[in-house]
Formats: sequence, C-alpha cells, structure tokens
Amino acid sequence: MSLEVKNFIKFLGTAGARYVVARQLRSSAGLWMNIEGYDVLIDPGPGTLVKCFTSRPKLYPNKLKAIILTHRHIDHSTDINVMIEAMTDSGHNKGRIVIAPEEAITDEPVIFSHVRPYLSKLEIMKPGAEFEISQNFQLTTPVAHQHTAETYGLKFKIHFGTISNIVDTYYFDGLLEAYSSSDLLILNVVRLKDKNDREKRILHLNVSDAERLIASIKPKFAILTHFGLTMIQAKPWEVARQMTEKIGVPVIAATDGMSFDLGQLKS
Repeated sequence: MSLEVKNFIKFLGTAGARYVVARQLRSSAGLWMNIEGYDVLIDPGPGTLVKCFTSRPKLYPNKLKAIILTHRHIDHSTDINVMIEAMTDSGHNKGRIVIAPEEAITDEPVIFSHVRPYLSKLEIMKPGAEFEISQNFQLTTPVAHQHTAETYGLKFKIHFGTISNIVDTYYFDGLLEAYSSSDLLILNVVRLKDKNDREKRILHLNVSDAERLIASIKPKFAILTHFGLTMIQAKPWEVARQMTEKIGVPVIAATDGMSFDLGQLKS
C-alpha cells in the first residue's frame, strides 16, 4: 500500500480487554480510515502515536481531519490528547474535529481542556446523531450501546457503501436494526463465550453474538477485532473461518497492521 492509496481501513491494533492491553499481547492502537483521501482515526488507545510511525507505510497524524472516540475507557482513549496535538500541530492545523460522547468531556474528562481550543469542532454523540465529516463521508451514531460507559457504535455512509463498526456492547436486539443495510460490518468480539457476562458486568460481544449479527445483517464482508484472551487462545483466524463456513458471509479476523481495501465493497 502506497501513501497515495485511498479508501482503506488499517487496523493499527486489535487488542481488547484489560489483560490483552496491559500485556500488549496485541497492539491497542486505534483504527485508521481513509475515505477519498480524507483520514479519520477511531479510538486511539495506548500506543497509537507510536504505531502510526512504525506502520508500513507510515501514517502521519497531521494528515488526520478527525478523531472519533466511541467511549472513554482507557483502551480506547489513552492517546487521544497526544493525537489531537499531533493532528492539529498544537492548533496550527485548522479545520480538525473530534466527535465523542459527552461523558468523555465532562465526568473525569479524558479529552483535556488545554487541547480543546486546537479543534475547529468538538461534537457530541447522541443516539441517532448525524455528522458530516466531508461531502461524501457521513457518520451516524444510531444507538447507545449497553456497556459500562456511555458508548456509541458508528455507521459511515460513503458513496459506494455503508460501513458499520459495532464497538463494545452486550448483545441486544436493537443492534440488528441499528446496523442493518451494512456492506462492511466491523465487530468488537472480546469474548469467545458468554459465561454469565451480564451478571459479572462484562458487557461485550462473544462469538455467538457476532454470528447472530452477521447472519441477520448479511454484509458483503465482516471483520472481527478487539480480541480478549479467550479469543486469542481460540485463534481468531480459525473462528473467522468457521463463521464463514457456517454463515456464508466472508468473515475476516483482523491482525495488527492489517489493511482492508474498501474498493471491494463496490462489487
């Protein structure tokens, strides 16, 4: 992939859950999207800035136009302030925006007050909110997720398809309607199995949940990411292969540094 390539998603990190993040069994950096040359970063967790410059090819934070934070948990937000400084060149690069839940800027804010003036806009997520990132690149936060922080998944509409990112949440039926008509479905699948997770306040998708969502929504492609230890031990690529055979939708297990060519959605 050259620097001139457009329309891709690069998985800077695929770690989920505290154990995997704390031991860096997988990278906890964010997810970088390029739509028609417009660069957006999602959930800059620990190590994102470093990962940008060790990426092949390098990804330059000053080229970012927006950072999107789905929720305030540290595996998603730790590098957000340094990435805002890098994106804006400490306020010299104009027109940069951040989109985040209100909780991320109020109660024990993870977005520091001193970097906020660097931004052109700091927009607040709400259920059903719509944001125009660029002329051909719109974002909706269709529904609040069931998680231990104020959390929103993402639904991007671009001129050749719809990309949905179902981030951290416990399964509930509203997800099916919220992310219907998705051409690409990216799912944070932290858990291999449900072991009374709701009672333990472990509110994450497991493989069975992912299968139900993919089978019902029927995207052109599904990508699994944000793996906890049980998923890593189960070999995510094998889980994805079995899901593909069972559901009939191509399912990919993301790896650190993997790029997905969004041009595949045009077919």
